[in-house]
Amino acid sequence: MDEIQSLMHGFGVALTPTNLMLMFTGVILGVIIGVLPGLGGANGVAILLPLTFSMAQSPGGQTSAIILLSCIYWGALFGGAITSILFNIPGEPWSVATTFDGHPLAQQGRAGAALTAAFTSSFVGAFIAVIVVTFLSPIVASFALEFGPPEFFAVYLLTFCAFIGMSKEPPFKTLAAMMTGFALAAVGTDPVTGTLRMTFGSVHLLNGFDFLIAVIGLFGIGEILLTLEEGLAFKGASARIKLGVVLETWKELPRYWLTSLRSSVVGCFMGIVPGGATPASFMSYGVARRFSKNGDKFGTGQVEGVVAPETAAHAAGTSALLPMLTLGVPGSPTAAVLLGGLLIWGLQPGPLLFVEQKDFVWGLIASMYLGNIAGLIVVLTCVPLFAAILRIPFSVIAPVIVVICAIGAYTVHNSIFDVWMMVAFGVLGYLFKKLHYPLAPMVLAIVLGDRAEGSFRQAMLMSQGDMSIFFANGLVGGITTLALALLLWPLASWIWRSVRG
Repeated sequence: MDEIQSLMHGFGVALTPTNLMLMFTGVILGVIIGVLPGLGGANGVAILLPLTFSMAQSPGGQTSAIILLSCIYWGALFGGAITSILFNIPGEPWSVATTFDGHPLAQQGRAGAALTAAFTSSFVGAFIAVIVVTFLSPIVASFALEFGPPEFFAVYLLTFCAFIGMSKEPPFKTLAAMMTGFALAAVGTDPVTGTLRMTFGSVHLLNGFDFLIAVIGLFGIGEILLTLEEGLAFKGASARIKLGVVLETWKELPRYWLTSLRSSVVGCFMGIVPGGATPASFMSYGVARRFSKNGDKFGTGQVEGVVAPETAAHAAGTSALLPMLTLGVPGSPTAAVLLGGLLIWGLQPGPLLFVEQKDFVWGLIASMYLGNIAGLIVVLTCVPLFAAILRIPFSVIAPVIVVICAIGAYTVHNSIFDVWMMVAFGVLGYLFKKLHYPLAPMVLAIVLGDRAEGSFRQAMLMSQGDMSIFFANGLVGGITTLALALLLWPLASWIWRSVRG
């Protein structure tokens, strides 16, 4: 098969000494980022993205840069489970469900078993998702060659509506966050006419708000401000993973093969739709609890309660790259940051990427296999070291994170104005978190706002203002109908509950 041959070529690209070194470096950095509650996968990738600018200019450097950033992502997915199990502090949002059974297992003296189950399940979920990406990406990419402006806008609309219809947040809050992102994306130059919009006479806003500055501020600074206010005190017991515990846990895990398979399907679906790793982990935990024979014991220390959310979270986080590569539509906040990186490096995600940049695409897919193996090795051997990071006072960690964020923001355009904008976005992110408004829809709108607007206006020029162009054929009509159904799903659910109640 062509996919197998392309994948073998991708392994040849990824298995160079430089890329292998970057792979392990990215995983280690990602685990540290996942362990620290003030950071996260999207934050770490956003903060370190400017460091890849010079790397991406060299021959083959774009592949090395994306391998580094994607392995930071895999490492962060692994690292979030460490604090959830040992300290009952979710290092990542998708690790919240892991605390329900993971921390009780640690309190029972089975921290090693819980961590082994979490890491192994994460690897299994990611591995299944990578297989899905390997064999579905070329199919989706070739199918996407038929897309024009109406189809692309319908896909963007489906993405936005999916966040509203499937988010665990109230739909009005999700919609408000998304509208804020659209407003920020509209600042600068009109993508069709070239006129200036909402610059208020400032030369610094001629090109609009740089998404990287926004992401560093919203996630990095916003999380730090919130964490400082909460005054987290890290307390937890030490943990060691012995070979005997690992082997004993591996003997137990095959009993939960159906839970792993079910969680992988849920995770892949939620990653591609995109729903995200967080709702995928909660959904899988709830499904596992419902179908488990030990459902009444969930939340009190069950290995199955660790397997379900970790498998789903990694499957969702990995499969989120499929729509980003094939359609240019990110399936998660971290995928949105990676999408911005590709655009900065001069790469255009979409179907032509598989034709014009085969080394890049298949090198990245091959690195997904290798990166998750590297992640499993790192976390199984270095848990005590990573857990010790949380014993450093947060008053020491917080200023270091802020300095790293400031350096990352300044290096985008070498402008102190960007640093101040980072602070402004940080305050905005803090307010959103305090008011329980989701940040992911805002980031998605900032990244895709211009592209969605451009596709919509091109479609309107093609049809001379006739909105029926979005139902002109079965493909665009089906996507648009599905998008509207997802948009109206919360309202329909509310009406149904009202009628039944």
